[in-house]
This record gives sequence, C-alpha cells and structure tokens, in this order.
Amino acid sequence: MNLEAFQKIAASNLWGNLLPEIYLVALCLLLLVFEMVFRRQDLLLLFRVALWGQVLLLVLMGLSYFGGFPSGREELFGGLLVQTPLTETMRLFFLFGSLLVSYLGTRFLRARNLARTEFFAITLLVTAALMLLVQSNQFVLLFVALETVTVGFYVLVAYARTSGYSLEAGLKYLIMGALSSGLLLFGIVLLYGVAGSPDLAGAVSDPLHFPSLAQFIAAHPDNTLVLAGSLLVLSGIAFKVGAVPFQIWIPDVYQGAPTPVSAFLAVSSKAAGIIVLLTLVTGPFAALSGWTIPLISTVAVLTILYGNLTALPQRNVKRIMGLSGIAHAGYLLMGVVAAMTVDWAVGAIVFYLFTYLLASFGVFGVMALLSEGQDADQELDHYEDLAKRQPLLAAALTVGLASLAGIPPLGGFIGKLVLFIAAFQAGLYTLLAFSVVGVVLSIYYYFGWVREAVFRVWRSAEGAGSATPALPEPRSLTGLDRTALVGLSVLTLILGVAPFVLTWFLQL
Repeated sequence: MNLEAFQKIAASNLWGNLLPEIYLVALCLLLLVFEMVFRRQDLLLLFRVALWGQVLLLVLMGLSYFGGFPSGREELFGGLLVQTPLTETMRLFFLFGSLLVSYLGTRFLRARNLARTEFFAITLLVTAALMLLVQSNQFVLLFVALETVTVGFYVLVAYARTSGYSLEAGLKYLIMGALSSGLLLFGIVLLYGVAGSPDLAGAVSDPLHFPSLAQFIAAHPDNTLVLAGSLLVLSGIAFKVGAVPFQIWIPDVYQGAPTPVSAFLAVSSKAAGIIVLLTLVTGPFAALSGWTIPLISTVAVLTILYGNLTALPQRNVKRIMGLSGIAHAGYLLMGVVAAMTVDWAVGAIVFYLFTYLLASFGVFGVMALLSEGQDADQELDHYEDLAKRQPLLAAALTVGLASLAGIPPLGGFIGKLVLFIAAFQAGLYTLLAFSVVGVVLSIYYYFGWVREAVFRVWRSAEGAGSATPALPEPRSLTGLDRTALVGLSVLTLILGVAPFVLTWFLQL
C-alpha cells in the first residue's frame, strides 16, 4: 500500500461521524465513575444520569436530522463502515430502544438486590455496538460489533443471578450464541479464502470488504465455497433474528431473562439482525438472489407458522411474546425478500420496526410494572380482571397487543399493510398468503390475553374467580410510568392514523 492510499484512508477517518457511539461509551464510563464515588449505588441518581443522558443525545440527533435527514452513501475509515439514510435511522431506533430499556430496568432493579450500575453500563455499550453493527461495511467490523452485542446479552440475560430461570436462560443463550458465532465465523473464513485466492480469476485484494466481495461473487455465483460460506453467514445472522431453524432458544431465554432484557432482545437485537441480513442480501450476496430468495422465503413461511402455531396453547406471557416475536421475524423476512426486487420495501421494513418497537415496549412495560415480585412465572390467569384493578395498565396492554395483532387504526396495522403491499408487488403471493394466515392465528392468542385483562372470566359454575392469584399490584405508578405508557400508546395510534408523520421525518 503506497503513501497516497494511506492518506486516502486517513482522510476518511471522520471521528465526528461516530459521536453518538462515542457519547454512549463516555456515558457508560461516567456511570462507572459514579459507582466509585457513590458506593451505595443510588438507583435514582444512576437512573437520572443514564436516562437524561440518553434523552439529551436523542434530542440532539433528532434536531440535527430535522433540518434535513442525511442522504447518500458515505464510506468511512477506509471502507470499514458506511453511513446511509438507513443506518442513521437505525441509530435513532436503537437509542430510543435503549432509553426504554433503561426505564424498565429501573423498575426491575428497584425490587431486587442486584448490581445496578452494570445494568445501565452494559445496556449503553450494547446499544453503541448495535449502532456500529448496522453501519458495518466489512466482515471484521461486523463480527466484532456482533460479538460485543452478544457478550453483553450473555450478561444481561443471566443478570438476575438469584433466579434459576435467569441462570438457565443465560446458559442456553451462551451455548446457542457460541454455535451461531461459530457458523458465522466459519462462513466468513470460507468467503475470505475463496475470494482472496490467486488461483481464481477476479480475486480481490480485500475479500472482507462488502463491495469488493460483491464483485467477486458476481463473477463466481456458482462456486461451491461461495455458496457454502454465504449459507453459513446467513445461518449465523438467522440466529440473531430468531428464524427457523435457529429459533429454539427464544421461548426459554425470553421467559428466564429479566423483562427489560427480554424487551431488548425482542426489539433491538431482532432489528439489528434484520438490517444486517438486508445489507448482505442486497450487497455482497446480491448476485446469489437466484437461491437466496427461495431460501429466505421458505424460512419466512416456516418462521411465521412456527411462531403463531406454538403460541396458541401457551399460557406464560413471556413465552407468548417470545413465540410471537418469532412470527414477527417471519413477516420482516418477507420484507427482506421483497426489498431484493422492490426498492421502497426497505422503508416498509423500517416503518414496521418502529411500530413493533412501540407496541412491544408497551406490552413489556406493563409486564415489568406487574413483575416486581414475579417475573418468569407470569401467566395469563394472573392478568384476570386487570381493567378493574389497574385501568391504565389494561388500556396500554390492549393497545400494544392490538397493534401487534395488526388491528386498525393502530400502527401495527399500517406496518403489516405496507409489508404486504411490498410483498404483493414483488410477486411473493404464496408467502403473502401464509402471512395472512399467520395474522389470523395471532389474533387468537393476542386477544385471549386481552380477554383475561379486560373481561372477567369466571372459572367455575359457582361464579368463583380463577384459582390462580393475581399478580401483586405495583407499588405505585409514578408520573414517569404514566407518561411512558400513555406516550407509547398515543404514538402507536398516531402511526396508525397519520403514518406520514414518521415517513416525513425519516424521508422513507
């Protein structure tokens, strides 16, 4: 590499473009300093620093985009990462998700004798890594960022160390996560070896760089090692998404993990996996669309059917959310397939992710507020007659579940509608038909939960209520609790009635 090439790479090292990630890491370090100064780990102080620090960053990023959302494509750090309108949108998405996880974490930690500083610090680090992950333009950065996220989740899933459920979930996630990392790394090694081989025509000097790898694969789309490496890489990403056949860990991990962590996995981790998958199939693997389209379509169908059918008999609400999350991953995979032929389908995926974020955190928020004494064992029977005991919680739960089911006029309905239109325009008629069947199936278990919460169900002929005791009432709903639940519900309704609000800001 000559001097001119070094100067070109140095000129692309624009650290100012990574200020959000640097800010989050600095905020993490600040929390650790506070722990050393305030030995008692004052939860309120830690929460205020973490929460308002993220609010400030969210406001600053929002204001910077308000005048004109970033456009175009810019490669930084010698092509190591790339920034596009999609990556900028997802940075906002992950920051908003981290803010909500921090809020739920405070409610969870308040009732338990667990380390407090580390929860917020790890959440911030994972969020920064998620931001870098979706900006990856090279396999080394992708793998390092992905493993940073995964290691952070290893700790967060097993965070409730006094709970056998949480420790079991952490062990299962560790084993399955190590397997997926191995598949991903093996796939990367195969692609690196074949694309950099001097024995093949069109070998590239940087086979880990996505644009360079795309050129090589376009010249050798039928190479056995290329196909094997690509399949292994997609398999590793499929684990993060929770797609069949890599979904087996989800119910147990979602049930055992602390509720805020389950929400983090359900929303941010899944969203990152979908965006990375979208980047790969429309970037370095674009020339392999002849087999990636039928492959991902088949996986999407199986994922939708598995998630919805296995959720039907479930009574544990955290397992229901985990299994329904598998189904939502199937719908998003349908969007990924559509995006390979329909350009605007990328915007449909992003819109769906935002509606999914609002609805999911609304539901998990209610679960967290009711789980101060019982987290992993929440059953549908515990929610019986919640509307009379806690009307606000029941209303927020109903809005969130109805949005996840795709009921108008909520945001989830518009999210599914735009995905279905994109799939129709892409000619994915069979996949679209199975998706509609999945939506119909999901209404049964979503509204079974709503029935328990809103309408009293008498369990015996004598008119006695359920033998299962209700969950203990939350100590008190603070102003922030009410604001968060009402805000999520209102935003869900706004995206259903006026979806142009989000599309206008993000220029989707």
